[in-house]
Amino acid sequence: MSIKNAYLNELMEKVIARDPYEPEFHQAVREVLTSLSPVCDVRPELITEGVMDALVEPERTIKFRVPWEDDQGNVRINRGYRIQFNSAIGPYKGGLRFHPSVNESIIKFLGFEQTFKNSLTGLPIGGGKGGSDFDPHGKSDAEVMRFCQSFMNELFRHIGPDTDVPAGDIGVGAREIGYLFGQYKRLRNEFTGTLTGKGLSYGGSLARKEATGYGLCYFTDCMLKDHGDSFEGKIAVVSGSGNVAIYCCEKATELGAKVVAMSDSNGYIYDKDGIDLDLIKQIKEVERKRIKVYAERKPSAEYHEGCSGIWTVKCDLAFPCATQNEINLESAKALIANGCKAVCEGANMPTTPDAIDAIMGAGLMYTPSKASNAGGVAVSALEMSQNSMRFYWTFEEVDEKLKGIMTDLYKNVSAAAAQYGQPGNLMAGANIAGFLKVADSMLAYGLV
Repeated sequence: MSIKNAYLNELMEKVIARDPYEPEFHQAVREVLTSLSPVCDVRPELITEGVMDALVEPERTIKFRVPWEDDQGNVRINRGYRIQFNSAIGPYKGGLRFHPSVNESIIKFLGFEQTFKNSLTGLPIGGGKGGSDFDPHGKSDAEVMRFCQSFMNELFRHIGPDTDVPAGDIGVGAREIGYLFGQYKRLRNEFTGTLTGKGLSYGGSLARKEATGYGLCYFTDCMLKDHGDSFEGKIAVVSGSGNVAIYCCEKATELGAKVVAMSDSNGYIYDKDGIDLDLIKQIKEVERKRIKVYAERKPSAEYHEGCSGIWTVKCDLAFPCATQNEINLESAKALIANGCKAVCEGANMPTTPDAIDAIMGAGLMYTPSKASNAGGVAVSALEMSQNSMRFYWTFEEVDEKLKGIMTDLYKNVSAAAAQYGQPGNLMAGANIAGFLKVADSMLAYGLV
């Protein structure tokens, strides 16, 4: 991925020089700047007014210590982060990730991506992200509760319904959101929609759990129809086995595809008869066990160690729904060789730059995550609306709104790509459409 505009190329070099040890952030910035050359050519004021320079620097970076006590009475220390990247179009909005891999580079890349993703939804929400290097796996409920309460003891100072509204991400599900919101409520003595992804009994939205996976399929369906195709009769592979993967599998199956493989961080399963989603939900959502248990219970299934091998499974549609950079060049070549028609991103930045070049160069359809996985944050914004109104919508109402948002999102991305001379390039279209709304708002405020 090369940046053709001289100013943007220089800006990329500044980003790297300023924070040389943040490769994930560099990757995210480069991908966006690569698409913006034609915009800067016709909108030079975005450079002269400082918008581009401001865009790659977070408005606020918060880093803090999180002390907590394990079940043996030992004091543990983790790091907490909240990066409030851009509030030009609304309060900061973005998830909290609890995973050992979390560092400032990853949170910055996620916050940067979130800014454009939120812009693309058409809803008034800015971009932010946060989390910790705490690993909830293997911890008791009491340990997770104590960690979440300590984390919120610092975070509560920086968030609020009109300031910053966190949600869940990897390692932060319904249990963690409950503990976080409970502590926020105690500290602030108020009941507001400050976190989303809440339980249905205390202000959560129906269809939130399903939203990212469903939205991914709605976006993909628009793209397939644009190419005179559909889900009907397609063989699909879905990496991951969390909410995004499970509900991508559910909706893809409903739309006529057969999903034959899913994974977790240890390995993947292949089921020639099609994934038994009820069994996956039992294993992952109820029992919280590894995906290899599926193969132990399903005679038609095979289990393979090593999650990256999932991309060697022959398929028409590939849905990376696990984590960043899970499809590398080798995986992309395997997908191309096996006749894959489309790579549709459900995780955040799951495809490496050289893999994207290979996929697009081979003529496969490709959906960038900042567009195709925006369904989750879209329904989070709908949850914020319901909380503000002290009201709720039915599952069907939320799902219909989600489908409408993702359909409009696809149209806007496709139109932006065509307008700037790159018809069919959804990556360029997503970067341009998401960027312009944020940039125009920043310009309207005066000095950025």
